[in-house]
Amino acid sequence: MISFVTAIAILLIGFSICSSLLLAITHFNKTHYQELVFSRYMGFFMLAGLCGLQIAHFFWLYADQDWIPTGAYSILLFVIAPAFFLFSQPILISNKQKKPTLIDLVHLIPIAVSPFLASWLALPLAFLLGAIYLVWLAFSLFRLRSEQENFKQEIFLLGGVFVIAVVVAILGFLRTSLQDKLFFSFYSIAIGLAFLLVQIALGLRPDLSHEVSETARYTSTTLNKIDCASALSTLEKLMQIDKIYTDAELGLAELARRLELNTHQTSELMNVKLGKSFSRYLREQRINAAKVMLKNEVSASVLSIGLNVGFSSQSGFYEAFREIEGMPPGQYRKLISSSSTS
Repeated sequence: MISFVTAIAILLIGFSICSSLLLAITHFNKTHYQELVFSRYMGFFMLAGLCGLQIAHFFWLYADQDWIPTGAYSILLFVIAPAFFLFSQPILISNKQKKPTLIDLVHLIPIAVSPFLASWLALPLAFLLGAIYLVWLAFSLFRLRSEQENFKQEIFLLGGVFVIAVVVAILGFLRTSLQDKLFFSFYSIAIGLAFLLVQIALGLRPDLSHEVSETARYTSTTLNKIDCASALSTLEKLMQIDKIYTDAELGLAELARRLELNTHQTSELMNVKLGKSFSRYLREQRINAAKVMLKNEVSASVLSIGLNVGFSSQSGFYEAFREIEGMPPGQYRKLISSSSTS
């Protein structure tokens, strides 16, 4: 009979695999990682490793097929920490143009060695390696402590992932005191909970990786050289009065020119003072204008409204509207229409 803990583990294994596929399709795409190409591919690598682990756990917990002592399982164990490091590094040091280097190959050495390790040794060594990478992550996040107010909810959720990783590392060292299936049930549950917290964090902030990368650039600020209040006032005027967001070609360089700042200062101003990236801010301005038009211009088509507020395509308008409002623009129009007539 499957125990309660094992049943929960199997449930979360299924969630982990589905979540991996969902993240690969909806999050690790060119839109969110347009400039973080290396991080994107490392993200795929990490998801593949976690999926492989959970599949192995499923066969062990449900079908009693023990893949744990195999070299393939050891490789998967040693993939996760280096892949997570190589995924996070360009984001946390804001190295958007990062490409694989010879130094990066050092992180692949444990993966190459892992198939030759005895199974009783592979697990604690993999968790020890993970603990080292966790220390690096903690120091990297500490560098961004001045911006924690802008990412309060997200840091809390990702902090939960960090705590889960620490607990799993401790369990890994204590594995001998736990029954094998009980340990791997806890391990599977931990991975599933980590996926859940990441999904919630990305639901709150779909551009989280890009925005953290932008914030990381500003550990040495350039804002002390400008009048932030005046710049923000000018920005408000450009959006609300001049409505420059309706220009489909509007980019960071053009906005910086109008604010009489350079692009770095403009990007930092928005990330630090408004807590959002330029692309997110621009989408919000366009969606807010679209919401007003959807309510007031009942004869205008949804597509024409999207084009009028600055989107260059219907798909871009629908994607941005769903991201910010949680529903397509047509559904929003029906919702406000029914509420106004009731």
